[in-house]
This record gives sequence, C-alpha cells and structure tokens, in this order.
Amino acid sequence: MHIFLYGPPGTGKSTIGKILAQNLSLPFIDLDQVIELKAGMTIPKIMKQQGESVFRSLETSALIDLEDERESVVALGAGALLNDENRDFALTNGRVILLTAELEILIERLQNDSVKRPLLKGDLREKLMALLEKRNEHYNSFSVIVNINEETADQNAYQVQMVMGRHHLSAMGEYDVLVQSVEQIGHLLQERGLQNPVIVTDENVAKFHAEKVAASLRASGFNPKVLTISAGEAHKNLETISILWRSFLETGLDRKSTVIALGGGVIGDMAGFAASTYMRGIAWVGVPTTLLSMVDASMGGKTGFDLPEGKNLIGSFYPPKLVLADPQLLHTLPQAELISGMAEVVKHGIISDPELFKLCSRGLDWVKNNLDEVIKRAMEVKIKIIEEDPYEKGFRAALNLGHTVGHAVELVSKFNLRHGEAIAIGMVAEARYAVRIGVAEKGLDEAIAVSLKALGLPIDIPNEMTREEIVNSMKVDKKKNSNAIRFALPVEIGKIKLMDVTNLEKVLEN
Repeated sequence: MHIFLYGPPGTGKSTIGKILAQNLSLPFIDLDQVIELKAGMTIPKIMKQQGESVFRSLETSALIDLEDERESVVALGAGALLNDENRDFALTNGRVILLTAELEILIERLQNDSVKRPLLKGDLREKLMALLEKRNEHYNSFSVIVNINEETADQNAYQVQMVMGRHHLSAMGEYDVLVQSVEQIGHLLQERGLQNPVIVTDENVAKFHAEKVAASLRASGFNPKVLTISAGEAHKNLETISILWRSFLETGLDRKSTVIALGGGVIGDMAGFAASTYMRGIAWVGVPTTLLSMVDASMGGKTGFDLPEGKNLIGSFYPPKLVLADPQLLHTLPQAELISGMAEVVKHGIISDPELFKLCSRGLDWVKNNLDEVIKRAMEVKIKIIEEDPYEKGFRAALNLGHTVGHAVELVSKFNLRHGEAIAIGMVAEARYAVRIGVAEKGLDEAIAVSLKALGLPIDIPNEMTREEIVNSMKVDKKKNSNAIRFALPVEIGKIKLMDVTNLEKVLEN
C-alpha cells in the first residue's frame, strides 16, 4: 500500500516525500518525474505542445503503473486526483495524505521555487488564489489533512508520520511500528518474509482477540497455533518462561518461526524474552492490547521477567520484527486498565511533549474520544528517545520517570496495584522530591498530581505501606549503580534531569 502525498502547489510534497521515504526506509517516487521520463520532455513542454488533456492521460497511466511497484512514498502533482479514476486508484492502493498551508506560505515557497508550473503562469497570487478556490472542495474532501505552515521539512515529515501512526526504527534492529488494524497482520507478516507464526497470549486476551488474529493469519496462508498462559504480573516469572520454551518445542517452532506476542506488557516482555532465548533467538512480533503496552512497553526491545526480589531483574534487549498497535483492541479493555495506561501517557508528556500533557489534563472522557491522537503522540515520544539511546546508556533513562518509586510500590502491594497506578504514585512522589531539593520549579508536583487525578489515577502512597518496605524494594532496583540509584526527575513539563540519589529515605519524605 503506497503513501500518496497530495495537495496544492508549494506544499513541499516532493521535499517532504523524500524525507518521509528515508525515515520509513521506503523508495520515493515523484510522479511528475516519472511522467517526464516517459514522455521525454518536461511537463511545461507537454502542456504547451500537447495540452493539459494529454498530460492528464500520461498522469493516469503513470499512476496505474504503480500497482505493480513495491510499497513507496509517492509525491503526486497538485491536480493528480481530480480525475475520479485516479482518485479511486490511490484510495484503493494506498493512503492519501493531503498537505495544506496558508496562502502566504504557499506564495513565498512558490516564488523561491525553480520549478515552472504552467497553470500558475502570470500573476502568481491571482492564479494561485483562483486555483485554490476552484479546488477547495476537492482538497477538503480527503480525510487525512496535515497543515505544514511554519515547520521545517524534517518536522513536517515527522508530523505526517505521527498522523499516519507509522515509524521505522533502526537503532536496535530494523522494524516498523504501525498504528493500524490488526486484521492486516497476515499481510504484514507476508511482506516481511516472516514464517510459521505462533500466537502467545493470556487467558483474558484470548477470548476477545486471539481468533481475530488467527483468522487474519489463516487468510494469508499461515496455520497458526495459539498458546495461552495465565494472566497477570504474578505469573511473569521463570516458571512461565519455561512453559513457553517447552510449548515452542511441542508446537514445532524452529529457527525460522515467529512468535506473536498478543497482549499487554507482561505478555510482550515474556514472549519477547522466550523468543530471544529459544534456539538462540527467533523472530517475534508485538501486538499490544493495552494502552500501556501500545505507548510504551511494546517498543524498544526490552524483554524479561520478574524475580521475587524485584521487577524485570532478568531480561534482554531483543527487538521485535514489527509492532502493530490497533486502537480498536482497546474497546474491550476494562476502564481501570485504560486509566492505568494513561500514567505512561502522562509520563511521556512530562518528559518531552507539553502539548500531550495538556491534552491529558482534559480528563478521561476527552481521552476516550481521542484515543488515536493520544496513542500516536505518546508513541512518538518513546520512539524518539529509544532511537537516540537504544541501550539505555544515557537519556533513555528519562523513561524511568516515576518508575523507581513506582516499581517498589507495585512490588510492596504484591501487585494489587496496577502498574500504571503505581507509576502515577511514583511520579508524584519523585516530583515532590524534585521540588523539595530545588530541581523542579515550584508547583510542578501539584500540576502533575492534578493531571493524574483528572484521569482517575492515585497520587499518594497507600497508608498501609511502610516507607521502610518501599526503600528496601528500591535498593534492589535494576537502575542501581553502586550505592546510588539513578532517578529521572522532572524539572518542568517537557524537561527531565537524571540524578544519582544515595539517600532514598529523603525521596519519600512528606
């Protein structure tokens, strides 16, 4: 399925398209250049010598030829989809992204552009205004519109990626992160040459989604097996990993097989770890079914399991071959789990996206009605960080905001607190500490607490938990370095500071 960039002249379709293609590791095709190559003359010459109708015929022919091409980013001419046949072809064979900008921006760009546009010959402002007025209804009829007014071409390309929900990661292995229907999974595995899939899921997820995934795989010629394990963090241990290893053997998985992790963060961590160690490593694909795993746990290649002493103390960096996040899967998620996942979304806003933090402050009802946008923005934060620091040697540790205290609180609660609930408590505790020691601006802790409360998340350590229990749990945290633990402390919304802390009792002071 191609990615078609379309819109008025001057929106930078070719420039943005080249960057987008590079970011997604896809070929780039400029349809106007294809037409010129086939015709043996420039488009202005075609228009002058043979007329617009001949040019449009050549345009249709070049577009239809793309049906046999591999998936590409395609920059279209500004009127390429005025023809109903062309429009139907583009919508059937790909996704159309309509780029738009304010009139003055378009004029400025066109004045500085060396490309000659026959339909704008003469008074540029007058001709452009007339063209836009004539095509206004046409352009606005497309469902995905990206405004590219003031940003750089790189920023615009990334904005297109966020709107599409599509990224290509390469810092730790090469894989795509896609926000689209899970019903495409069979086709997506075929495209990537992945073989012999087995679905690993838990008893809660299986009854809602396992058959849907299996049906898509069968439709693409696969014969998938479903391995169902017990649900919950309490089962994230070596015993369950051993069950998975033996099940892989009994199912006949070999070194060319693929494990599909269908579930939340627990399933992703365990299925990914089992895949990383079975026959010295086989392919795996993440299909997250919780908000928390969509925006955080499914990306970055961290896999592992818990010991009684602490969370994720055993694990490996082992990236998936694909992450496919389908927001529709969240409709079966209990509200408490959705709320839990919002803790990680708020965290991502605090780390580097003040606009996302602002959106979260609108409360749970707004979030439920705008899940696609929330998921895509939160994923973008995680992706940028893990691409810059895949193995957590530096700033990736910012993703641990709230997790040092949060993991300890979660463990002391014997997992009666959900992960997101514990992280919310941890974020507020760590923000209060940051304010007390002068790292954070005054009032930041309250702003974070208000945002979390608006989503229905807890912000205080339960009274029944002793500070001593929590501190002891923090002392075995995997982020421990000698006698200190590295904390990710908030400075302001959008900025984090990494600090080594030795006196853990001070972190929990009121």
